[in-house]
Amino acid sequence: MKLTRHIIIAMLLLLCGIVAYAQQSNLIAAKDELVLLIDLRSSKPNLFNVLTRAGVQGSNNTQVLKGNFSSLYNAGWKLKAKQKYVLQFTKPITVNTDRVPAKPYLITMSVKQTEGRPGYPANVAYGVNKFSRVTVWELPTGVTRFFLPGNAKARKVQLSGSFNSWTTSKGMMTKTDSGWISDIKLRPGIYAYKFIINGHWIHDTNNALSEHDGHSGFNSIYYRYNYTFKLQGETSASRVTVAGSFNKWNAGEIPLTKKSDYWQASLYLHDGMVLYRFNVDGRWVADPANPTKIKDDKGNTNSVIKLGEIATFQLNGYDDARKVCVAGSFNNWKPDNLYLKRVNDTWVSPLILTPGNYGYKFIVDGKWITDPANTCYQVEGGETNSFVAVKPNHTFRLRGYNNARTVRVTGTFNNWNEDQYIMGRKGDEWVMSMKLPEGKVLYKYIVDGNWMLDPGNKLWEPNEHNTGNSIIWVDGNN
Repeated sequence: MKLTRHIIIAMLLLLCGIVAYAQQSNLIAAKDELVLLIDLRSSKPNLFNVLTRAGVQGSNNTQVLKGNFSSLYNAGWKLKAKQKYVLQFTKPITVNTDRVPAKPYLITMSVKQTEGRPGYPANVAYGVNKFSRVTVWELPTGVTRFFLPGNAKARKVQLSGSFNSWTTSKGMMTKTDSGWISDIKLRPGIYAYKFIINGHWIHDTNNALSEHDGHSGFNSIYYRYNYTFKLQGETSASRVTVAGSFNKWNAGEIPLTKKSDYWQASLYLHDGMVLYRFNVDGRWVADPANPTKIKDDKGNTNSVIKLGEIATFQLNGYDDARKVCVAGSFNNWKPDNLYLKRVNDTWVSPLILTPGNYGYKFIVDGKWITDPANTCYQVEGGETNSFVAVKPNHTFRLRGYNNARTVRVTGTFNNWNEDQYIMGRKGDEWVMSMKLPEGKVLYKYIVDGNWMLDPGNKLWEPNEHNTGNSIIWVDGNN
């Protein structure tokens, strides 16, 4: 995430009370108090988010930046130190002091900036959760438990998020002696969520990760893990981290925890091929337990993980071909990169791909061709390519229209591009399976140039053309 010069974090908190140079407002939990750092050069939106998390409601950002701190004083904060532009406020911790880490812990302004729609985070390469008190965890049964501590007097508490289409009618949490719980089944990935207490939406104050909600607040972010890095031995090391292609080889970002005779760290990794190495006290080490290794262009030996779905590309015939390759949007259309092997009378190549939608073609002795066994197409830059969805979560179906020459599907998922997706004919239906974004999706069919609602779907809503759009809701767990 690129930040302007005035919001680059350069934070260091000394527990003796000295505020180091910082160019972004932050809220930190020390051992027995909360410490609020405010940089008077912060932007108003940044300051608003920090003050909201600090429990300062209805504050005037402009007045705070001008030196009027009455809203902070009213919320129980005391000005403890000032160093040039940086102010340090403190507030005693009155609950859960036994769960606050001994070292300073950033619990706010870890705001993600993905390219997803508000409330539905975009895919990310990796993720590590950051809690001041763990309020979301995985149970042995495979379900994820969300916990809202306290709120004993609340009449009704709900859990809402990207995993249940931000419902306000479901997601009821169960009251316990220490708070409220809700158990749901999640696949590995990134999720946004909030609690609804007596009709009021709040973020998880114990969760350091957030994403802007598209309004004036933010949603809490949780990663459902799917991978654990483990390094056996190295028991005399003082620090072990893991880095790789997923985090741009940032050696200091993901530390491993020392166990009896090994080190480990769990996180979420996006599907695909991942290169990685361990860093042991500054010394790079390939994973000795992983036999799959590859050298990069600098001569470094990297361990390799392959996560994802297996998509098998096959081309029948072409007995006399000397070389057959496949290229597509999954490898930036590089020819002579992914080769098919001859098995009897078929050319075959199984590839591990990230779930998504892809255009592709075969290259037979230098000649590019579409897949003759696939009647679904994707038009990109005026070029017609074969289309495949890896791990699709919806299949569009239009029954009948036997005499139609072409049937296309378009909608909010492709910015209403009317040429992009051409459906294939199977039996008495036109079909196309796709990987769609989560949440509400609007769409229409285009039959030989004529736009139409989906006759097999009763859900629709009006549009600006008074012709309506069909609606589907895509569940994040599909």
